[in-house]
Amino acid sequence: MLLRDAQLTDIPAMSRVRLAVRENVLRNPALVTPADYVDYLTRRGRGWVAVTDDEQVAGFAIADVQDHSIWALFVHPDFDRQGIGKALHRLMLDWYFRQTTETVWLSTAPGTRAEEFYRRQGWQDVGRTRSGEVRFELRAEQWRPSGPPG
Repeated sequence: MLLRDAQLTDIPAMSRVRLAVRENVLRNPALVTPADYVDYLTRRGRGWVAVTDDEQVAGFAIADVQDHSIWALFVHPDFDRQGIGKALHRLMLDWYFRQTTETVWLSTAPGTRAEEFYRRQGWQDVGRTRSGEVRFELRAEQWRPSGPPG
């Protein structure tokens, strides 16, 4: 599995991954447009994809340094439980905390595997969003970088 920076040409594949997930389902695909991906990849932050040997996007992650949030971390169900999410998570947060020391946040549906994943990665539950999702935060001093900047 190759991890690399996401390119604008990856947007259709990232969207397919996003629409394939079984938890935190995007019920209205019109709410996340190709223009949103472009904005997050080119202006607001940076993204990464996990690509298989046959060049299929298996997962992706996008960090937003403007809003100090994680906009996306999704793995296609066909590639579940292979460590892809954890690898993308580490790459994304290593990059994020090289850009800023601001606390980063994200939200996810309660009672999901994603909620448990973020707890295991050291995120702190700080309450609920208006929509009822679990809001997590991670401070720079809580993060342990994985190696030299890339």
